[in-house]
Amino acid sequence: MNKDAAIRISDATMAILDDPGVRIEHGPIVDKLLKAGAKLGADADVVRFPRELVEECIEQAPSEVLLAGRDGSGCNLTADGDTSIWTNPGRNILRQGVHRPFNTQDMGDMARLVEQLPNVDGVVGMALEDVAPRGQDIVGLRIMAENTAKHVRVLCFTPEGADVMGEMKNVVGDFPWFSIGFTAHGPLRWTNLALDIFYRTAGKGIPTTLNGEPMAGVTGPTTLAGAAAVGNAEILSALVINQVLEPGRPCIFNLGLAHVFDMKTGIAVTGAPENHLLADVSASLGRLYNLPSSSWVSTESMCVDSQVGIEKSIGYFTHLQSGVSLIWGAGQLESELTISPAQVVIDNEIISYAKRYLRGVTVDDESLALDVIRSVGIGGSFLGEDHTMKHFRSELFQPSILFRKARENWEKEGSPTLADKAEKVAEELMQKEIPETLTAEQKQELRKIEASFLASL
Repeated sequence: MNKDAAIRISDATMAILDDPGVRIEHGPIVDKLLKAGAKLGADADVVRFPRELVEECIEQAPSEVLLAGRDGSGCNLTADGDTSIWTNPGRNILRQGVHRPFNTQDMGDMARLVEQLPNVDGVVGMALEDVAPRGQDIVGLRIMAENTAKHVRVLCFTPEGADVMGEMKNVVGDFPWFSIGFTAHGPLRWTNLALDIFYRTAGKGIPTTLNGEPMAGVTGPTTLAGAAAVGNAEILSALVINQVLEPGRPCIFNLGLAHVFDMKTGIAVTGAPENHLLADVSASLGRLYNLPSSSWVSTESMCVDSQVGIEKSIGYFTHLQSGVSLIWGAGQLESELTISPAQVVIDNEIISYAKRYLRGVTVDDESLALDVIRSVGIGGSFLGEDHTMKHFRSELFQPSILFRKARENWEKEGSPTLADKAEKVAEELMQKEIPETLTAEQKQELRKIEASFLASL
C-alpha cells in the first residue's frame, strides 16, 4: 500500500472517531478522556475523539518498543525495522497425532521449544485446561517465565489478574520482559474488561498490543479499505486511552488480526489473501504513524498438511515483505484455536527460507569474485576455493528439516513426511534441558504470588 492510500484510510478513520465515535464502557476512563479533550457522543458511553487529540497521542507514543527477554535485552520494534515473530494464543494442541485441550505441561514444553528456535522470538500464553479460568493468565505467565528467556506475551483474563502481573513483573526485573494486549469488541466498542486491564496496568511500563479485529462483512464493511478504517478507529481510540492513562506507554499498532467472513461457510477466515493484504495495511499505517505494527500468519487447516504450506508460506513472505514489525502465529492451526509443536518447527523453517529470499543478491567486488573466476579458469572447479568456504554458509540457504538427499536415503529413513520429521524434532527439543531462566529466589517468589492469587479465587 502506498502512502497516499494509507493517508486516505487514516483520514476516514479520523472522521469515524469524530462521528459517531467509539463506545467506551468504563466510567473513570471516560472522565479522563473528557478532561483530555474528548467529547461525549450521541449515545451512552460513546466518546468522540477530535483529530487534534488523536494526533497528539500518536506523537506522544514511543516510536520504538522494547520487547525484552529475561536478561533485559531483546528486540526493539520500530515501524521500519526488523521483524519479531511469536507463537499464537489458543486453547487446543495437536501433538503426536492427538488433538486435545492445552494444559500446563504443554505450556512449559512449548516455552522450551521456542527457546531453542532461532526464528521465533517470543512465546504467547494459551488457555490452560487444568487451571481455573480466572487463574490461567497468572499460572501461564509463571510457567513461561520459568521455561524461556525470550519475551513472553501473557494473556489477560481478569482485571484482578492484571494487578498480580504487576507484582510478578517486579520479581524478575523492572524492564518489559512480558507484554499484554487486548482486542476491541467491534464494531467501534471497547468493553469494560479490556479497558479495566488497560487501566490497572497503566503506569508500569508494560508494552501493550492494541488490536483492531474487524471481520470484513460482519463487524466491518466487506471492502478491505472500509474494514481497515473501522479497525484503525478502534486501535487509535485505544492508543488515546493508553496515552491518557500513561503518557509514553509503549504501544504496538495491530490491525493485522483482522478477519474476513466467508459468506459460503460462515467461517471467520484468517489465512486468505485478504488477511495478508490487511497485514500490509497494518504495516503501512504503522509507518504513517511511526508506530510498530503487528499482524498474524494463520491457516484454517486442521492439521500439518499442504494447506498449511500454502497459507503460511505465502503469509510469512508477504508479511516480511510488507515490513510488519511483529508477526504472531508460529505453530498456529485451525484459525488460531490450535497450536502444533511440529508446525512451530516447520514455521521456523519457512521463516528462514523467506528471510533468505528477501535478503536478495549482494553485488560487490567480493561477491562478483572476478579474481577467483580467473584463478579457477575454464573447466575448473570452485569447490576447493577459500572463497567458497568463506561464503557458502551465509550465501546459500541451509535447511534444518527440509529433505535434500537421494530417494534411497529417504526410503532408508522410513520415508518420513515433513510433518513426521518436524514432530520428532519438536518432541526432542521439548524434552531437552535448557539453562535456567530465573534464579531460585525468583522462582520461589513467583510461585508464592501465584499461590496467593489462586487461593483468593
